[in-house]
Amino acid sequence: MSEQVKKIALVGNPNSGKSLIFSRMTGTSVISANYPGTTVDLAAGMFKYCGKDYQLLDIPGIYSLEPFSKADETALRLIKEADIIINVVDATSLERNLSLTLQLAKQGKPMVVCLNFWDDTAHKGIDIDVKNLEDRLDVPVVPISALRNEGIADLVKSLELAGTSGLVNDQMDPWNRIGSIVSAVQKLSHRHHSFLEHISDFTLHPFGGISSAAVILVVTFYLVRVLGEGIAQGICNPLYVRLYHPFVISLSSSIPVEFLRAMLVGASADPLQSFGILTTGVYIALVLVFPYFFSFYCAFGFLEDFGYLPRLAVVLDAVFHRLGLHGYSSIPIMLGLGCKVPAFLATRVLSGRREKVLTISLVLMSAPCLPQSVMIISLGMHYGLAAVLAVFSAVFLLGLGVNVVLQKMTKGELPELSIELPSYRMPSIRLLARKLWLRILDYFREIFPLIVGGVLIIHILDTIGILRFIAGTVGKALSLLFGLPNEIAPVLLLGFLRKDVSIALLAPFHLPVRDFIVASIFMVLYSPCIAAFFTLIKELGVWSSLQIIGVSFLCATVACAFLHMVFQFFL
Repeated sequence: MSEQVKKIALVGNPNSGKSLIFSRMTGTSVISANYPGTTVDLAAGMFKYCGKDYQLLDIPGIYSLEPFSKADETALRLIKEADIIINVVDATSLERNLSLTLQLAKQGKPMVVCLNFWDDTAHKGIDIDVKNLEDRLDVPVVPISALRNEGIADLVKSLELAGTSGLVNDQMDPWNRIGSIVSAVQKLSHRHHSFLEHISDFTLHPFGGISSAAVILVVTFYLVRVLGEGIAQGICNPLYVRLYHPFVISLSSSIPVEFLRAMLVGASADPLQSFGILTTGVYIALVLVFPYFFSFYCAFGFLEDFGYLPRLAVVLDAVFHRLGLHGYSSIPIMLGLGCKVPAFLATRVLSGRREKVLTISLVLMSAPCLPQSVMIISLGMHYGLAAVLAVFSAVFLLGLGVNVVLQKMTKGELPELSIELPSYRMPSIRLLARKLWLRILDYFREIFPLIVGGVLIIHILDTIGILRFIAGTVGKALSLLFGLPNEIAPVLLLGFLRKDVSIALLAPFHLPVRDFIVASIFMVLYSPCIAAFFTLIKELGVWSSLQIIGVSFLCATVACAFLHMVFQFFL
């Protein structure tokens, strides 16, 4: 890097708005959310001002200059390497944020203090004397509202004035210093709670928190289901059937090599049976998975920017602690009730690998995905409500049991939940759209190629006859262990591509109720779908992923074999 390029570190407490400020200053889009833990990886961008080049680093949120995690160690190293520090302070929580400010001032580096959420101070009855605060900190202080894009230009201009604070050698007790600063520069006036603050209080109340969580989750998943199905059936599937599929079939007809043509488009018109990378691969990625991926992130993008997810984590923290987790695990587990792919991706907000492994195990085993749940209910109601409840109850209890065992077997301490509770804020539609677009790009850059590659592998195995061998072998095992017909084995293989389709294909077998329960439980647990499989590998690596899937398969086999024996004796 050129010597003329100055390195600037954006440093602040979690949820102080650093990522959005980074995006405003550099024009680089990064995921920003109204809950801490968003900045897991380092973001770096360039901008130019007055003919000078600057590199801006979005440092993971920290509370002090003492490292408590690998993310903290990375943050401290980058702070030491920076030429200028921009300390991002939540203006609505000045006293708490100044602790980090004083620690940064003692580093002896040129610094600017940025008072973010300046627009919220008036609503909260907070009046801050910026000039007085600037004199007491002995560095430039710039009030901004990153959400409204106000004050960013002033913040950039202040970099020319950044200087070393006179507090670098301050010997006064830090909290006494903070108290003297706050009492001198901040005045509070009485004001009534706003509507959003009343909602915030209710969603943290012991009764209100649980009841509101139940209502919000039900409404959210209903909307996600309606939107996902609407996009799949109203947009994606018609585009595939009417435009894309005829186009690729016509294009492939000019390919003279039969093997290559079969690899690209397969031999069947059914996209779930052709195993062509341009048919089955694209159909799974675009028609089966993407609509739910899109709808989930529409809904949860709003909830995270509104500020609800941290409150949900607090409300559910006591429950998840009994499972060796804390409240943050509720986010991926909620996502997993709809689709495992975004659920596995959401575990990136968790701090430790042990916690991530336990959460992914619970996501994988505690409940089917939304499309599969719908199909279980649809077919199961022909046998009665008891059959449906038996499937869901068995899966849930088995998932909890395995999680408890894994918790006892894996070493490590569970960190207490220390989480920032941001104010409820109405999200910006433009920022929500930008965040959604970034996640869509990530989907097509990371998940889409994995799905297509997985279909290619299956096609090759089918071509050389291995799949037929497995189907025959598995069919005999299914009959011996679970009492299921041999012909059901290909349905299991199809379940790797599409979970709900595998359940739907149980209908032609006219299974008795006990076999339906056993088959449904096994299909939910024996393996994740192809999209979730490759996403899991990306998040945990091949070995850890195979271990988790192996545990799930073993539990599914033992549990279903046990149920079969019980049913033989009592039904």
